[in-house]
Amino acid sequence: MKRNLGKMDRLFRGLGALALLACAWAAPLPLAARLAALGAAGVYLLFTALSGTCLGYALMGRSTCPLPRG
Repeated sequence: MKRNLGKMDRLFRGLGALALLACAWAAPLPLAARLAALGAAGVYLLFTALSGTCLGYALMGRSTCPLPRG
């Protein structure tokens, strides 16, 4: 899969992922609810931030990567 996330998009996804994972750890909810809601979303955002690809963007034909120069 081609990269379709720009630097700022990846940065914000990474920060959002860290915030969601921190909430999944500290929220006063049952463990199953924390893992299902907050943990899954945090892991997905972290994966997309590290890999630079987003399945949703690919399905919509969207990209925030700068155009290649050359």
